[in-house]
Amino acid sequence: MSETSGIPRRRRALVAVLSTLGLAAALATAAALPADASAPTPPTGWSQVFVDDFNGTAGTGVNTSNWQYATGTSYPGGPANWGTGEVETMTNSTSNVALDGNGNLRITPVRNAAGNWTSGRIETNRTDFQPPAGGKLRVEARIQMPNVTGTAAEGYWPAFWMLGAPYRGNYQNWPGVGELDIMENVQGMNRVWATMHCGTNPGGPCNETTGIGNNVPCPGSTCQSAFHTYTLEWDRSVSPETIRFLVDGTQFHSVNASQVDATTWANATNHGFFIILNVAMGGAFPDAFGGGLDSGTQSGVPMVVDYVQVLSAGGGGGGTTPPPSGGRDAYSTIQAESFNGQNGVGTETTTDSGGGQNIASLANGDWALYQNVDFGSTGATQFVARVASGAAGGVSGLVEVRLDSPTATPVGSFSIANTGGWQSWRTVPANISRVTGTHSVYLTFTSGQPADFVNVNWFNFGH
Repeated sequence: MSETSGIPRRRRALVAVLSTLGLAAALATAAALPADASAPTPPTGWSQVFVDDFNGTAGTGVNTSNWQYATGTSYPGGPANWGTGEVETMTNSTSNVALDGNGNLRITPVRNAAGNWTSGRIETNRTDFQPPAGGKLRVEARIQMPNVTGTAAEGYWPAFWMLGAPYRGNYQNWPGVGELDIMENVQGMNRVWATMHCGTNPGGPCNETTGIGNNVPCPGSTCQSAFHTYTLEWDRSVSPETIRFLVDGTQFHSVNASQVDATTWANATNHGFFIILNVAMGGAFPDAFGGGLDSGTQSGVPMVVDYVQVLSAGGGGGGTTPPPSGGRDAYSTIQAESFNGQNGVGTETTTDSGGGQNIASLANGDWALYQNVDFGSTGATQFVARVASGAAGGVSGLVEVRLDSPTATPVGSFSIANTGGWQSWRTVPANISRVTGTHSVYLTFTSGQPADFVNVNWFNFGH
């Protein structure tokens, strides 16, 4: 089986790790809800940081405030066939990705008269999903896998999974940036796979391209005939830090930081993640179980998603600040990790005053987007940012402000080099050309060297 390095792949899991987890009753209740149910109320001690119930008019697309479509057969400049050998073309057509009018999302693979497949792949705009320091994160979805089995299911590959934020815009740094597969299935088998990918490929501490995983049958009704709730719980309140995988409230797999070396774990987890829902057709994972994608495979059987929800607990409020639903005041503190979009940006826990997160891994060509920043009619002439740098000697760069496009001419900038460490913070001011009105603000990072050169905790503007 041909393999290509540096590409996210989901593979069958080989390691069985069985244990139990609290809150199982709540998840089991969620699994038993009717097909058009809303996401369940968070249990005591948990707060909801993201939800989509997929309510809307039948035949309409997803809410693009929450999701973006990944289309074609690869990311821009990324490996062909999504790096996994799958054969479909992903589209944003409502033939492939649409609400059903009953509170569900349907991702439907379709074969045309020429025998070519199209399907759908959506990803959260947000890339900042991770637990607060000392806390927990739960990512869950209630899903009915494509209801097809046997020969008619050959080649079907539905998935609910997450990729490390540094992958977006890079597309060559897998598996080091981490992949967390919450639910995968192939060939219409009554099984759910959960896997963590990390380290190097092939081989390495995470046994790539297989990863560290396990699989079990769906409890009660089969995975294909009914909805089940698939959950990841990432726990930073315990030592070693642990990531658990559950179906209908029963844990069937876990991975913890002691299973790999410290550098591998940090590279795979010390940043945010984004969430992906897709149905692939063909590729390495189905091939591992007999393949067989041909004219006998049934077209048009959807994966049906009732809701996706992300919850956070504990950690003393040190979590990531999400992007606001409305406008931003240019003259109030804007938390750097509350971006609406990014290229090459990671997040990490900060030791700066106030705690929370900062954006990190910032190097030449990276940027972060902050939408709907209101400068008013008087206008801003100053920019202030809280920054830190542990860059090597001779490495420096510019923190720039651009409006409405990451390639627009900067309205202002300042230079930064080593401040004494990646958590050694200082407040740096800069003059900017007068800005009025409401704009999308891009922080861009420019350097003559390829190495990371700055972290940013927060910024604001002044008159």
